[in-house]
Amino acid sequence: MISVDVEFFAMLREHAGREREKVETNADTAAELYSELADRYAFPDIGRMKVAINQEFSDWESRLSDGDSVVFIPPVAGG
Repeated sequence: MISVDVEFFAMLREHAGREREKVETNADTAAELYSELADRYAFPDIGRMKVAINQEFSDWESRLSDGDSVVFIPPVAGG
């Protein structure tokens, strides 16, 4: 089990009801972590979502390590 700091933006923040949280997880990858949190907070499918690990855009299959900072970034709507 590892501990990661997760930050939520836009609609994800609304679903989670918070801006950030420390998560204890058995997830190996960013995608697995997102899936775990999606089940908990009814997040939408990954779709065009992006992920950053330790302040760098990352691949969804990037491995997580204890103490990582993870940010899920939904697509930005605008006009």
